[in-house]
Amino acid sequence: MLHVAALRRYANALEGNREEADDLVQECLARAIARTRVWSEIRNVRAYLFTILHNLHIDRISRGRTAGVAVPLDHVEHKLTTKPAQEEGLRIRDLERALRVLPDDYRKAVLLVGLEGMSYQEAATTLGIPIGTVMSRLSRGRETLRQLMATDAHGKLRMVR
Repeated sequence: MLHVAALRRYANALEGNREEADDLVQECLARAIARTRVWSEIRNVRAYLFTILHNLHIDRISRGRTAGVAVPLDHVEHKLTTKPAQEEGLRIRDLERALRVLPDDYRKAVLLVGLEGMSYQEAATTLGIPIGTVMSRLSRGRETLRQLMATDAHGKLRMVR
């Protein structure tokens, strides 16, 4: 399926655990396939799939299936098409850490628009919020990321609250 890689990236960013992310994507695709009768009414399949994935994630949190689960960053697999230079690898690691501490609402907007390349409207549809809310969360999320990514004199991430 065309959108599976993007769904996996987003699910992994939401769950922080590859196995949980894969389960989430599998459940998302199973739900989408089970609803084939509505496919003719869907104008944007990508947004539809991301909406299902997002709602399943929210359901998991509300049921407590992933609440309180912490996965050390050392256990997260990183599969990139090319191996980055050491400095680039450190920047990617720092960005992943910054994304983990970003408030959930901001992180979702940043990931959908920044990583997945969704339009503001697609992200709004996926998240079930107004487009203006996506724009403000994205702006605040990007600013928070800039602050989080700022380094101190010793080259360590400076966490700004």
